[in-house]
Amino acid sequence: MLHLFDGMDFHTGTMLICALFFILLYEAINGFHDTANAVATVIYTRALRSQLAVAMSGLFNFLGVLMGGLSVAYTIVHLLPIDLLLNVSSAQGLAMMFSMLLAAILWNLGTWYFGLPASSFHTLIGAIIGIGLTNALIINSSVVQALNIPKLIEIFLSLVISPLVGLVLAGAMVFFLRYYWSNTKKRRRIHMTPNEREKKDGKRKPPFWTRIALIFSVAGVSFSHGANDGQKGIGLIMLVLIGVAPAGFVVNMNASGYDISRTRDAVNHLQQYYTQHQCTFSVVNPFLTLQTNHKVWSWSQSEKPIRQELHCELSQAFIPIHRASLLLNNLNSYDELSPEQRSHLRRLLMCLADIADKVTKFPETPATDKLFLNNLQQDLLYTVEYAPLWIIVIIALALALGTMVGWQRVATTIGEKIGKKEMTYAQGLSAQMTAALFIGIASYTGMPVSTTHVLSSAVTGTMLVDGGGIQGKTVKNILMAWILTLPVAIVLAGGLYWLALKLI
Repeated sequence: MLHLFDGMDFHTGTMLICALFFILLYEAINGFHDTANAVATVIYTRALRSQLAVAMSGLFNFLGVLMGGLSVAYTIVHLLPIDLLLNVSSAQGLAMMFSMLLAAILWNLGTWYFGLPASSFHTLIGAIIGIGLTNALIINSSVVQALNIPKLIEIFLSLVISPLVGLVLAGAMVFFLRYYWSNTKKRRRIHMTPNEREKKDGKRKPPFWTRIALIFSVAGVSFSHGANDGQKGIGLIMLVLIGVAPAGFVVNMNASGYDISRTRDAVNHLQQYYTQHQCTFSVVNPFLTLQTNHKVWSWSQSEKPIRQELHCELSQAFIPIHRASLLLNNLNSYDELSPEQRSHLRRLLMCLADIADKVTKFPETPATDKLFLNNLQQDLLYTVEYAPLWIIVIIALALALGTMVGWQRVATTIGEKIGKKEMTYAQGLSAQMTAALFIGIASYTGMPVSTTHVLSSAVTGTMLVDGGGIQGKTVKNILMAWILTLPVAIVLAGGLYWLALKLI
């Protein structure tokens, strides 16, 4: 692993270690900031003691990171154009990362201090936008080029839709339990509060099967949180390493010959598809000089580097296809390429994946072709969108350890201050099951949703349907924190980045 950092000067190496520490700190804060959402209902329904609930949540957060995959992780990486990271100096890259992380950490700690269940991911998105906008202003570049607008729109939609889904689904579930699961005395116990249960039955714990369901649901929410939010930490570390130590991380240096052949075959299959469907690509003469602002290099195995331009457009798809074929021809290991060639290959493969994605979105593209192109995208990015095991493990540890401290403030808000009445077993179960299922599905489909938004909204939905209403002041404060998160993070990160560049 350490050989990947060969050639790095002492100052850059020290700053890189500091950046990694900041990421782990952010992830630990994310753990105790968001864990309260997972454990609040199980604690306030007395299904588990707080210490045991938090320990179990930490364990399942850890397992969620290890088993969650990487689909959400690279949503973070793609928010900024890859050229913004590959073409800046190490000092600029570190200034960018420190500003982004410090802004996210400050806002997360502020909302945690006041017990507000704000979204750590929402904060991170705002910080990334602030960095991108500030960078565009500094270099007089287009705002459209500074940010991945389609990906941002996709994320914003998920952040808006996910609370609504949590609100509606949890409300519907508790409604079903109230009106279709209350036909016997035993079943009606699920609608008791812990205090009502203790007064009526003389027992502090929930009914057996209700308690089992609550325990499984907290494990599910914690696992889903680890799988979703843990991936964001993985994405952040890869963002740092790709920007600061590109020679070792722009592609997977441990990729086997088979892995590389899989990528090479994908490029060849895309070339065949291009040849057969040239009209779909609106082809122009691929040998015309291209006028763009992104200067890259092209190599063959026997030629010296030739300065050329790359523009990732459908009408110019032949050029990146041809260049990628040259670089991958007879390649068995990425060690055979120079650092500049690896960086160039990464751009080419991401460009080709983007081209394939654009073609799949054409209405006239047949369903069979869409499936074929989607598979090609995965193969094209197979050795580009990766994460070493050591990164996954340290993020899992940071999230799990962070889970075990500082959870009380937000848990109190979730458990006591959203509804006007004490939480019933049915409400806690409905909120937890909704969050576990929805966040779990989102994690494995690559949708970056907020655990905080989903579960807070789910609790609100159950209180609206079956809890005698909500405490307006608390809900207004939570909504205000959600609304302010983006603009505050944008301004804070952008200001810190501008200041850092002035000090470099």
